[in-house]
Amino acid sequence: MQKNKKLYIETYGCQMNFSDSEIVASIMAESNFTITEYSKEVDVILINTCSIRDNAEQRVWKRLRELKSLKKKQPNLQIGIIGCMAERFKEAMLEMQPEVDFIAGPDAYRSLPELITASVAGQQSANVMLSEEETYDDIQPVRLHSNGVSAFISIMRGCENFCAYCVVPFTRGKERSRNPQTIVQEAVELFKNGYREITLLGQNVNSYNWKNNDGTVIHFPQLISMIAAIDHQLRVRFTTSHPKDLSNNLIQAIVQHQNICSAIHLAVQSGSNRILEKMNRKYTREYFLERIQAIRTAIPECAITTDIIAGFCDETEQDHQDTLNLMREVRFDSAFMFKYSERSGTIAAQKFDDNVPEEVKSRRLKEIIALQQELSLQSNKNDIGKVVEVLIEGNARKSAEQLMGRDSRNKVVVFESKELEKGDYADVRIVRCTSATLIGQVFA
Repeated sequence: MQKNKKLYIETYGCQMNFSDSEIVASIMAESNFTITEYSKEVDVILINTCSIRDNAEQRVWKRLRELKSLKKKQPNLQIGIIGCMAERFKEAMLEMQPEVDFIAGPDAYRSLPELITASVAGQQSANVMLSEEETYDDIQPVRLHSNGVSAFISIMRGCENFCAYCVVPFTRGKERSRNPQTIVQEAVELFKNGYREITLLGQNVNSYNWKNNDGTVIHFPQLISMIAAIDHQLRVRFTTSHPKDLSNNLIQAIVQHQNICSAIHLAVQSGSNRILEKMNRKYTREYFLERIQAIRTAIPECAITTDIIAGFCDETEQDHQDTLNLMREVRFDSAFMFKYSERSGTIAAQKFDDNVPEEVKSRRLKEIIALQQELSLQSNKNDIGKVVEVLIEGNARKSAEQLMGRDSRNKVVVFESKELEKGDYADVRIVRCTSATLIGQVFA
């Protein structure tokens, strides 16, 4: 590789994809590429893709059409597709000429320098082989998307839950847990470099399961306790949790360590047992509510957030009402809410009809969103008058005169202060709110 080649990475999708882009940046930097934030006048553009929803895929197809004109102006520009869509659409991607020069799946990032070399020589190349061992645990990510205060650490790869609607097991392969010592070391280095919050990432962190050669087994509650023990000034978060694997041991770890944040994202997807079974979620409505009760009993202040899908195959109006009723019972602090979009190759696409009309999906989603906005607003109103500890992330988006950060529950807090700065902790009294933001004053 020639020195000083410029690389631009464009990332779509989930936090795992952004974490992967940081791994890719590290691999490419070792091959004498300079990572730039600008897409003009670069030698290589990597598009890190997401397949979790149709909207994410459509954005990438649109972006590739836009890049076609750029390739005409810059014929030496190399464009690569990496991530989940590379795995799902290998043949279609390679047929896109001149837009796409090479592709690499989620387990093939180490081969990117060779793929680019072959591409420069005029050979269209691809590597989408899935691995049962690759965790990239020896790679120190380049922090592309960080604010210098918080960072992500990927602790595992792949998924074997096979939820009926989900492509992840097919695009990211078998579940693999990363060596805990490398995770701890990465966290130690981040803390030394001024980071004060770490989020442990996995498709299902609760199923983290590292087996050492001596027979030692480390599960997620032990791992997160090891990270929390680094320093009490280091906040620790995690995402995402599958309800079927949320253990009492993890709940107790949060209780025992003040710096493990009181925030759990627990994706329910539906409040109907019939739909949960059809989704292959492996738990019932009753079991989910029991886990919520266990959390609230042990950690009364814990924020609980969720994912909800509207209009899954065969969903009836009663199923939809069951979801709304569960939302009212749990009173989630916030939620990610989507219409069901069929993903080719999934269990649902193979076995079920996507038979809920689009207008019905849209109406049900609107009702879910409207209810959650009410619940979120009430949750935030309940915080008025409380004093919360905020880790400052920087200036507020709407005003340079204000600072913003998050409390332990991951709620966004905005306030004014001329003395405090990014990376500081602040005690803030909440004086008002919106459904998305708490507004406060520094508590002296």
